[in-house]
Amino acid sequence: MSEDKVGIVIVSHSPEVARGTADMVRQMVGDEVPLAWCGGDPDGGLGTSVETILGAIDQAWTNAGVAILVDLGGAETNSEMAVEMQPDERRARIAICNAPIVEGAVIAATEASGGAPLEVVRRTAEELSPA
Repeated sequence: MSEDKVGIVIVSHSPEVARGTADMVRQMVGDEVPLAWCGGDPDGGLGTSVETILGAIDQAWTNAGVAILVDLGGAETNSEMAVEMQPDERRARIAICNAPIVEGAVIAATEASGGAPLEVVRRTAEELSPA
């Protein structure tokens, strides 16, 4: 993995969806980009946790930044909270992508594997969103 490639974080209400999406990214892109996922609430049910999102951001962090893919509104809200808790120097290098979680994660990782900067990774993933 290269420190100059954008990391990818997958946040889902379901740990199975998050894990499966990460598996798909790995199978399609390989280990070219830092990748982390989190899903489920601390009690093992559906939901998301700011703490686990913070951990996933740390795990996937590179100096090129991190793109976060989320499945539902609560995942986006908790991801936004996690971003706000980051040090100032990191905050500007994290993007929450408004994109379908599976397709967005795959295309974001594909872009990142080629060395694309964070803004290009985000924009390319978001091009998959329905208008």
